[in-house]
Order: sequence, then structure tokens, then C-alpha cells
Amino acid sequence: MNKRAKVFAHRGVSGHFPENTMAAFQAALEAGADGIELDVQMAKDGTLVIIHDEKVDRTTGGTGYIKDMTLEEILQLDAGSWFAEVNAGETIPDLEKFLKWAAMEGNELLINIELKNDLIVYPGMEKKVIDLILKYGLEQRVIISSFNAESLRRVRDYHSTIQTGYLIEGIPENILDMAKKIGADSIHCEERFALSELGRRAMEAGFPLRVYTVNDETRSESLTNAGVEVIMTDFPERFLK
Repeated sequence: MNKRAKVFAHRGVSGHFPENTMAAFQAALEAGADGIELDVQMAKDGTLVIIHDEKVDRTTGGTGYIKDMTLEEILQLDAGSWFAEVNAGETIPDLEKFLKWAAMEGNELLINIELKNDLIVYPGMEKKVIDLILKYGLEQRVIISSFNAESLRRVRDYHSTIQTGYLIEGIPENILDMAKKIGADSIHCEERFALSELGRRAMEAGFPLRVYTVNDETRSESLTNAGVEVIMTDFPERFLK
């Protein structure tokens, strides 16, 4: 019998709380999730902030690109009301605030930091992220992922052992060669890749598969039987029953 796949709260418990906020992350801890997946962009002043989109329009009351705003300006934005009025006043967290929380006693969550640098180039982002991880002593609990292969190669250049996950869509035929070339430790993929012949070969080649974003708990058994390491979901409680 295969052991249960780990359950990562995708952008926190984003099915019940505004995504990528401290409320969503705290809910993941309280739900008993194994880990959290979150997204990092870089502000105008170089601060790393946790938000999925390059622009703030969808998840705040503001408009514009993160890259054009300072942290002070970003902190003025309401990142909760769009989800529900009860969440009004939630803010976009900066990465350091999150890592400080993650390093607190009693918090042993694994942390998947996705670098959102596949559309906008954020110079120096990889080193800034790694420096913060090391500052809080979390290098054994963090996985850095990105769709940007060159970015993951830079992560590997900066740190020889921190875990990296190569993010892919679909079933790209060259994935194993590419993952080896950039020194990735794992592949972060959709369910269809995990259940494909190429997905099986990836696992046999030593690449754990972490699957995003699965919200139907009835898929848990087939993914576990396939041998995936992690299921990322907006509703971790469904998979932790």
C-alpha cells in the first residue's frame, strides 16, 4: 500500500480564505496540512512580496503592477474584501514576514516558494529569496519552484542543496533532459503528467512529482497509487479526512 501523498495548501487554504494572505497560511497550519505553496513577486524597492499575479487588480482594491509599487504602497491595499467582506483588511504579506512566522516554534510546515519570474524579469530575485531562507534557518523545509528554467539554474548556482522544483504544463517530451540540465530535484506538474507514461519515467529517474491544483478529493487514491509525493489543493481539509 502506498503511503498518503503529502498535502500542500495551494496559496494557503485559498478555498476558504483570500489566497496568499496570512489568514490563509494560518488556516493551513490549523488544518494540519503538510505544507504551503505560495507565490513571490518583487516590489519596486526590491522587497519580496507574496502574490500570484504580476498586477494587484484581481486580489486587491488597487490597480497596477507590483514591480511599480513600493512595499509601503502595497501594504495600503486591501487584499481580503474581494474574497469576502469578513476578510476586509487582510494585506499582501512580504516574504520575510511569512518566513518569520514559519520559523516560529510549533510550525513545521514545508514551504513551496514559487518564483513568479516567467513573465517579468526580477533581477536578483533568486539570491534575495535564498538569503531570507538562510536568515531564518529554513533551508531544510523549503522548495523553490518556477516555470523559468534559467531561474532554477541560478538557484542551484547560489545554493547546492536547497530543493528546487521545475514547474511544467502539459506533458513536454524534453522534461527529463531539462530537469537534469538545470539540477532540479523534482517536477511540479498537472495531474495528467503525473498519470502519464512520462510521469512514471520521471519518478523512476528520481524526480518526485508534486501535483497542482487538485480540488477533487476522489482523485487522491489514483495519484497516491501513481506514487506522487505531493498534492496541492485549495481545500486541504478534503484530503486530510
